[in-house]
Amino acid sequence: MNETAARTRLLARRSAGRDPRPDASEAAVRLRAVRRSYRDVVALDGVDLTVRAGSFVAIMGPSGSGKSTLLQCAAGLDRPTSGSVEVGGTELTGLSERRRTLLRRDLIGFVFQSFNLLPSLTAAQNVALPLRLARRRPSRAEVHEALDRVGLAGRAGHRPGELSGGQQQRVALARALVSRPAVLFGDEPTGALDTTTSRQVLTLLRELVDHEDQTTLMVTHDPVAASYADRVVFLVDGRVQSELIHPRVEEVAGRMATLEGRTGSGRVGDAAGGFPASAHGDAEGVRR
Repeated sequence: MNETAARTRLLARRSAGRDPRPDASEAAVRLRAVRRSYRDVVALDGVDLTVRAGSFVAIMGPSGSGKSTLLQCAAGLDRPTSGSVEVGGTELTGLSERRRTLLRRDLIGFVFQSFNLLPSLTAAQNVALPLRLARRRPSRAEVHEALDRVGLAGRAGHRPGELSGGQQQRVALARALVSRPAVLFGDEPTGALDTTTSRQVLTLLRELVDHEDQTTLMVTHDPVAASYADRVVFLVDGRVQSELIHPRVEEVAGRMATLEGRTGSGRVGDAAGGFPASAHGDAEGVRR
């Protein structure tokens, strides 16, 4: 589906009051033969991956396996050297930078390890920020609904410094969800949280998938976090090595222990300079 058709469908669904996300029978994210190299370093080496709409997929692998690079390419934050990336039926790789930025704002939500909230703004103002940057005037009802979805309707007037770490991450999640994205991308979304708070956020992510069909693609190093997903895909040296369906913590931990014992080549596929320059045009344009 080309960009114009996808945007027309998205706007038609919104104007009819329908959820803009793909039907469950559709692929929300599809990567075909994706390769990404940085000079002489190959971060992704022919990755094929399909994420079904309404599913929760975790990406894992040893350090340097290409996890974050995969996420950046899948979310349109970085351009693959070759191959094809589709989100919500729209091919991203041939779009101009401006059109990719607009499509990310329409179709994609981001949650990162660092909460990236503006300290001078209230929770409600932080949630509304992506819509304002997209030149939309957010209604109070939209913002309240987004905060209510993450259990923080009563904290709308609080600034980040008045919130716990878990509450700040939930505000960041509400900000990602306020535009009702086709796909929610998470890069270590619980990495900065304690165990109890981490499980609260993971439970919320799981509920969004189960009750609202929110497609979610998450990079994590934590077997417990991965166990909340429907499927775990393991990368090694920039390639899909294996996967687990309905993963259990001990299965994930065992698989990771095996993979980490086989690697140690010092690849930089997860740390190729943080987020690329293409991320700067977005409401969420942040760097790790």
